[in-house]
Amino acid sequence: MTSVSSGSVGRRGTNVALWVLQVLTAALFVFASIPKLTADPMAVAGFDMMGLGTPGMYAIGVCEVLGAVALLVPILCGLAALAQILLMIGAVTYTAILFGGGPILILPVVTLIAVSVIAWARRDRTIALVGRVRRYLGR
Repeated sequence: MTSVSSGSVGRRGTNVALWVLQVLTAALFVFASIPKLTADPMAVAGFDMMGLGTPGMYAIGVCEVLGAVALLVPILCGLAALAQILLMIGAVTYTAILFGGGPILILPVVTLIAVSVIAWARRDRTIALVGRVRRYLGR
């Protein structure tokens, strides 16, 4: 029988919890991208109202899908979460400006918190990725 230190069990539990959060967040971004990428009339109207039009709608939809996929790739997950923080800051800002506060802000704010937690917890992977890129570029 082998003994496992409580520290390694805690780290393993944290890692599992983060992967669950990453999978759920990735699924949320994929589901959010569907109306944008299929040009759902309500999405088109919303992006027109924001002044972004269909090009902006498609660009954000693609960013959501790419970010969702990257959240599931170990070396990319921290960087993906950082990129999604920027996306969600935009979403929270636009939602607050166009619709005011209240319940409509709950989902974007919770998503912003989730990607912030992922980015912070996976910062070691982002640092490793930057190191790999620097070595590849010879810097």
